[in-house]
Amino acid sequence: MLFRILTIFPEMFAGPLENGILQRAREQGLLDIELINIRDYSADKHHRVDDYPFGGGAGMVMQAEPFYACFKALKITPGERVVLLTPQGEAFTQKKAEELSQEEKITIICGRYEGIDERVKAPATDEISLGDFILTGGEIAAMAIVDCVGRLIPGTVGDPASLREESFNFGLLEYPQYTRPRSYEGHEAPHVLLSGNHGEIRGWRRAQAVARTLFRRPDLLAEASWGKEDQETVDRILSGGCWR
Repeated sequence: MLFRILTIFPEMFAGPLENGILQRAREQGLLDIELINIRDYSADKHHRVDDYPFGGGAGMVMQAEPFYACFKALKITPGERVVLLTPQGEAFTQKKAEELSQEEKITIICGRYEGIDERVKAPATDEISLGDFILTGGEIAAMAIVDCVGRLIPGTVGDPASLREESFNFGLLEYPQYTRPRSYEGHEAPHVLLSGNHGEIRGWRRAQAVARTLFRRPDLLAEASWGKEDQETVDRILSGGCWR
């Protein structure tokens, strides 16, 4: 998969993309990241890419011209996946990450200042936001998307099974995890996890995931995949029963 990231601060990506899983994926040829400096496509002799907003107002707006010059140089064709990062976009989710992971090539546009000229949205196939908050620019959001989508590429994560049981994959938060030592400062790992009974372990983990989601993110339950046992777990919780 190829990510092309349009930014005025390509140097920001050096650390996050040159370590860990993403770096290994790049070395294996599973993932390629091309950082493109929008200033290189400015017609201004000082390589400026922003100007005052029409109608007045605070701050500066990124111009459309450098972006369109860049689009032309990249030979972006209709239908090619182009992601515009904006606080006005749809919320980024695991489901969206899985959708994007099926693409061979994705171009990501990072805004700055008070935003980007509205006309830059024309070639965008997706407008995405990380959440209801404002960042200084789209670069951090782009890093998060590359990290989230990149790890879904087959071969990137060592054990594919670990991807299937993560938070949000089934509309639920992930169950709690434990490792050695069994007892630490008076806190014990749950006995069921050491029982060797895989059926009981699966049941416990599912119940924990349902309970966590109910207490921490009940909004997710509307789209979760439910079974009879899940409903019974919720009923016990709501009636004051013990779910541990």
